[in-house]
Amino acid sequence: MPDIVDRATRSRMMARIGSRNTRPELLLRRALHALGLRYRLHNRKLPGTPDLVFRRFGAVCFVHGCFWHRHADCPYAYTPATRTEFWQAKFDANIERDHQNRLDLLEAGWRIATVWECALRKGGESETARKLEQWLRGGDREFETNL
Repeated sequence: MPDIVDRATRSRMMARIGSRNTRPELLLRRALHALGLRYRLHNRKLPGTPDLVFRRFGAVCFVHGCFWHRHADCPYAYTPATRTEFWQAKFDANIERDHQNRLDLLEAGWRIATVWECALRKGGESETARKLEQWLRGGDREFETNL
């Protein structure tokens, strides 16, 4: 199936997709703040530049888009029909980078939470924030949301 826009338009559209202050990230930040939790944003000194850093709890949180980070068994993690080799290589590199960043953070003593975009859809940000708060106050090393 051919693309519905020309290459220049598609390039311009893709270039506008940011990695910070995304809608899912803003929803989660707002819900966490309402629970009284405070955090720092996008610490570039840490592997992977985590979206949220909770120094008090020794924890970081990544808010992953299901499409870009390939959330397993998620309907939002589809592969485009055109240029599948290009997309698969891009997705594989993202997965490998995420894995390496996770290992580096664990080795440095950080606790890691991964919040998937799909968990924040349809008003799920409050429940997700509550679960994340429980994890922060607990002792588990890792936390991950699911559908």
